[in-house]
Amino acid sequence: MKGLKTLFVIHAAVTLAAAIALVVAPAWIPGMINIEISREQYLLSYFLGAAEFAIAFLSFQSRNITDQYALKNIVVTFIIFHAVTGLLLPFGAFDGINMSIIIGNIILRVVISLFFYFLGIRRIS
Repeated sequence: MKGLKTLFVIHAAVTLAAAIALVVAPAWIPGMINIEISREQYLLSYFLGAAEFAIAFLSFQSRNITDQYALKNIVVTFIIFHAVTGLLLPFGAFDGINMSIIIGNIILRVVISLFFYFLGIRRIS
């Protein structure tokens, strides 16, 4: 369980950093993958930032949960979030996003999902 708790904390920290960046500098993260958003479109970054804050909070608080059923559902939710994000990334190719960025992000999502699977699902079941 220690590995899963550590993963929850790391996941929370990275997700919190993304949330803060999306709220404080709404064009920065999209700009990293060559997506330019105008001031009128910042609200989308704010909404995504709000979701990231909630995910970070859930991840951080999950380190103290001992109920196996609850932990499994949280882990599955994080896997779904990262896996579906990875599955949707290829749509970015239609918008002109560099394929190496898309492939790198897909690999990252797969790795995150595998960490949650092996440290969570396999050890909880």
